[in-house]
Amino acid sequence: MDDCTTQNSITDDCPRCRELEREVAKLREQLARLEALFEKAQRSGKRQAAPFRKNKKNAPPKKPGRKPGDEHGHHAHRSIPDPDQIDEHYVAPLPEACPQCGSDDLTEQAVRQQYQIEIPRRPIIRQFDVHCGSCENCGQRVQGRHDLQTSDALGAAASQLGPDLHAVMMIANKQLGLSHGKVCQLLEQWFGIKISRSTSIRRQLKMADKLMPTYGEIAKAVRGSPRVVCDETGWRVEGENAWLHDFVTEQATLYWIDSTRNAEPAEAVLGEDYAGVMTHDGWSVYNHFTSARHQQCLAHLLRRCHEMIETATQSAARFPRAVQDLLQRSLDVRDRFREDLLTGRGMKIIAGRLRSEMQTLVSSRKRKPANERFAKHLRKHLESLFTFLMRPEVDATNWRAEQAIRPAVVNRKVWGGNRTWDGAHVQSLLMSVFVTCGQQGLDALEFLSGNLKSRKPITIPIATR
Repeated sequence: MDDCTTQNSITDDCPRCRELEREVAKLREQLARLEALFEKAQRSGKRQAAPFRKNKKNAPPKKPGRKPGDEHGHHAHRSIPDPDQIDEHYVAPLPEACPQCGSDDLTEQAVRQQYQIEIPRRPIIRQFDVHCGSCENCGQRVQGRHDLQTSDALGAAASQLGPDLHAVMMIANKQLGLSHGKVCQLLEQWFGIKISRSTSIRRQLKMADKLMPTYGEIAKAVRGSPRVVCDETGWRVEGENAWLHDFVTEQATLYWIDSTRNAEPAEAVLGEDYAGVMTHDGWSVYNHFTSARHQQCLAHLLRRCHEMIETATQSAARFPRAVQDLLQRSLDVRDRFREDLLTGRGMKIIAGRLRSEMQTLVSSRKRKPANERFAKHLRKHLESLFTFLMRPEVDATNWRAEQAIRPAVVNRKVWGGNRTWDGAHVQSLLMSVFVTCGQQGLDALEFLSGNLKSRKPITIPIATR
């Protein structure tokens, strides 16, 4: 045993002492970095706008306003309406006197036009004269119905709300995030239409019954799609924890709110024997789909590499840096293919080489527990890292699902979720219809309004491919 160890002292000549000093210096550096990150996280969490705060501005920022040259962007002026679109016509004559000097000697030189778009503040009130009678053959009661009617109710329930108004109420609540109370407040303050929150809720429940065939068509389209992107996030129903799942294809999007975070929602939507390509964030539940081809979200893996590099020592950071470099190279290969700088066959050959490099990188056991956990995950999903290079139509990340789930997360932050499971069902159904209408190039307001006016449900024609 060295003398410096027995005497509890440190000398410059002892190799062991110098090694310990270097180790202590590294640990102090790592501790300072972690303390700075922890302090930053604590401060940001206490800021009022922390969840919605943007990152720091670029230094120096770009000059505001239009850029010089021909490619300065789209002109933002509003187009002039057609003559048949003009509903009201007003004249603004010259004043009786000059506003500057007061002289009444004015000469008219030209008449120029200005156009204004305004919203109607006075609601339209319709009266339907419903003709009633009976059938001479069977004796059943018969009554007429106009194309604009949404109900056959008469008598005490004869005062109804129009189809467009009902559709706007649903879009304001489920898509724009306004609570039922705020929707009622908006209609009363702006248009003088007084309704109760229960009216908005009851109409949504009734609308959900009509949209069930459409929801089924969306589910059928998602299940029949050769590619689907999946994601999930926390939700609240009746004050308890729940989960919002979304399944996105190029043609349709389906939302599913469930009380569990297991394989049952995905199996109910896609079927246990789904054989397409699934792009997801690596959640273990998706491993139940053994017939499917998988693609791990590279954005999640790159983010994990970045977080490990930030908190790891210099030696421990080598592994996540190597993984980060390899994944970034795969994305560069994809970009070269999209720019026609690489053929499909060449991309597949490079994909095989990248897989071999990744296999070599993760095969050996890692000293650091965090690196070993990451390597174990990559070993387990080695076959699903570069599917997007073998099949160029597959996304490398689950950005479609994350983009689709973002509006729901914003609404959840505003009003917390759903109070009942019936409301959660309506939430899933209406969000699915809204997003799918956008993907199909349909106006959601027109689609909802048309369903309200129709005696039979109207579905969205979705062509799976």
